[in-house]
Amino acid sequence: MAREPLKVLVVDDHRLVREGLVSLLRLNPEIEVVGEASGGDEAVAKARSLKPDVVLMDISMPGMNGITATRLIKKDLPETKVIMLTMLDQEGYVYEAVKAGATGYLLKNTGMEELVKAIKEVHKGGATLHPEAQAQLLKEYVYLAQSNRETYGLSERELEILQLLGDGLSNKEISDRLFISIQTVKTHITHIFEKLGVKDRTEAVATALRRGLIS
Repeated sequence: MAREPLKVLVVDDHRLVREGLVSLLRLNPEIEVVGEASGGDEAVAKARSLKPDVVLMDISMPGMNGITATRLIKKDLPETKVIMLTMLDQEGYVYEAVKAGATGYLLKNTGMEELVKAIKEVHKGGATLHPEAQAQLLKEYVYLAQSNRETYGLSERELEILQLLGDGLSNKEISDRLFISIQTVKTHITHIFEKLGVKDRTEAVATALRRGLIS
């Protein structure tokens, strides 16, 4: 008896990227793309209704980000596997992704053959991490192990950006200082606000100073 294809949900806010993934995956008889979503909220809703075997999840999206969406999906559907797809400059999220329940972490330039292999691997209960993600995860674990202070879930990169906010740098200045895109800076700041429970930069800096996160 032929094995049923693996049901996959593709989540990415960039239409061309999402449609490209869907089109290529549909060429593989072992994969059935059961749906697609352009944001975190939509991803959670579709996962609940479609119950995919595997979700390919973008990290940085307007509204609910991929890590939060992953956490909600895994809470409702523990058997569903999640593979995070990220750009090269979106560092600092590997630990958060793993903590949220993702068992795969790949770059968006991953070849289709490797991606399909990863889908099969995580579905069988394995894990797949891009080498750069493995290095980043190790770096973050070492950082957490060495840190004696409460970081409120902030990654090393987020703490770095929080300090620069405290120093009065603009998004553009932070982007230039850290050699990352302005969009990545904005995404980090959004996550900082969420983790600290604040609404703006001034409140974030005040809270960070009070908690000893920055000097």
